[in-house]
Amino acid sequence: MTLADLLPGESGIIQMVKCDRLVRERLADLGLLPGTPIRVQYRGPSGEPTAYWVRGSLLALRRSTAESIIMHPLGRVLA
Repeated sequence: MTLADLLPGESGIIQMVKCDRLVRERLADLGLLPGTPIRVQYRGPSGEPTAYWVRGSLLALRRSTAESIIMHPLGRVLA
């Protein structure tokens, strides 16, 4: 499962980031590292961009980037 597969309100733990080195380093700078919990906060009307809550910050990613992040799903957050 990838980050792009999670629906708004769902969360998971990042398992692996599978993309080229420069993008992987930029995502690491933003806190998207293996073992990091992340929650889908909002998805735009057309499906892009999607906002993710990670490490106390809200980040927006394109679907193509989210598809390169392998996740372990945790389910829906009720709050």
